[in-house]
Amino acid sequence: MRPFPLFRPAIPVALVLVLGGVGSLGPAAAAPSDGPGPAVRLARLHYGGGGDWYANPTSLPNLAKALRERLRMDVEIEEGRPGVLDDDLFDHPFIHMTGHGNVRFTSEEAERLRWYLVHGGFLFADDNYGMDESFRREIRRVFPDAELTELPFDHEIFHNVYEFAQGAPKIHEHHGGPPKSFAIFHEGRMVVFYTYNTDIGDGLEDPDVHEDPPAVREQALRMAINVVAYALTH
Repeated sequence: MRPFPLFRPAIPVALVLVLGGVGSLGPAAAAPSDGPGPAVRLARLHYGGGGDWYANPTSLPNLAKALRERLRMDVEIEEGRPGVLDDDLFDHPFIHMTGHGNVRFTSEEAERLRWYLVHGGFLFADDNYGMDESFRREIRRVFPDAELTELPFDHEIFHNVYEFAQGAPKIHEHHGGPPKSFAIFHEGRMVVFYTYNTDIGDGLEDPDVHEDPPAVREQALRMAINVVAYALTH
């Protein structure tokens, strides 16, 4: 294990150009990037504590396909699955975390995850109904000096590619009431984005998994695209 590599995410040039000039995006709105730059691989965080970190297995591949088609991003379809202490954690600029159960970081993992995040990494956590309490507890250990702050609806992450005037969309009912979006910032940069009471990941799955209506799945996909686009350009 490399103890604490210095990490900087590669920003796809085509994505920057797209975000600088789009109003609304269609499937062919963005031009493919020139040159052989490195492909981005979205990653699912393999965490400890007994929770099902592997939930929603088709979600990230479906998101990767949409990023290719709609933003012309050079992104691999196969997801990464690093643990916090794995060397290849730092090969992934974007990590996703979900599940229904308990999350637990060791002291070493909490320290290393913080290093990853404050040196350019980004964590998108999405409660799959049951992760909220333990995630809040553990992310507080990663950032004891920062709070999960609820984002206002006018934050850029809700408007950079697709418009979400009321913030994150409601995908599954779960607790009832509106969905919530929270963030942790380090030196002005968002390093953690956390969605609660919505379940974006379920909406990204193959159609036959949850049998969500196409319009609901589209909302989940659009929100996830916004998150990746924001993460890779900030």
